[in-house]
Amino acid sequence: MVRTPLTPWERQRGEHFGALLRRARGERSMVDVAAAAGVSAETLRKIETGRAPTPAFFTVAALAAALEVSMDELAAACAQDTGWEEASALSA
Repeated sequence: MVRTPLTPWERQRGEHFGALLRRARGERSMVDVAAAAGVSAETLRKIETGRAPTPAFFTVAALAAALEVSMDELAAACAQDTGWEEASALSA
């Protein structure tokens, strides 16, 4: 399967999402959060830095649970700060 290249907007959204997770992690170590979520520390590092801008749903769900952040909160924060609602409306 060939993936289409990400748009600049998709990359920006991924960077913003990673920053949200980083803030939610606070003082907890990356290794501790990754272990609690059942993902590798490298996966979490890639998501937090925006190098993995489109993480799988179940990865996001596991990280949200480990960080005690609701998926709704993450989605709303991404929508507010990156113009997600406008972009979604355009693609509909």
